[in-house]
Amino acid sequence: MEIYLMQHGESYPKDKDSERSLTPQGEDQIHLSGKALKKMGVYFDLIISSPKKRAQQTANIIAAELGYSQDEIKVTETLEPTVPAKDALSYLKTFSLKNRIFLAGHLPSLGEIASALMSDKYRISFHFEMGGVVRIDVYVLQAGSGDLRWILTPDQLALLAQV
Repeated sequence: MEIYLMQHGESYPKDKDSERSLTPQGEDQIHLSGKALKKMGVYFDLIISSPKKRAQQTANIIAAELGYSQDEIKVTETLEPTVPAKDALSYLKTFSLKNRIFLAGHLPSLGEIASALMSDKYRISFHFEMGGVVRIDVYVLQAGSGDLRWILTPDQLALLAQV
C-alpha cells in the first residue's frame, strides 16, 4: 500500500477567517502539487481528509487535478491535528484493500502518522511543508512497517508541474 501525506495549503490566520480557509496562494500551491502528481503518474484509490475546511479544500483540489470524484472523499476526525497516530492507523486499516491512499491533514498529526509508520520504537521527525507530499509504502498496515519512498516540497512539485 502506498500512503501519501500532505499538509494542507497555506491558510488564513484564525483572526482573519475563523474556519482558516486556504488563501488564494494556498489554492494555487495545491493546484500545482496536484498537476505535478498527475505528471508523475500518481493516482489514488482513496482520498481521506480531516474535517477542517483547509484540509477538505486541499483534498478537493487534489481530487479535481487527478480526476478523482470529490463525492468519494472520506472525512475523518482521525486526521485532526492532535489525534494520536494509532487512531489514524486503525482507521486506515478499514481500507486495507486500497493500494494508493492520500491523506490531507495537519501538523503535528501527519508527522506522527509518518513516524509511526516508519518506526514502532522511535520518533522520527519529518519536515512537512504546506502542499508538499511524503510517500511511505507499507506491506502490512502497522507501526514500523513503512518504507520511505520520497518527500517532495511544494517548490519541487511546482517545478515538476511546469515541465
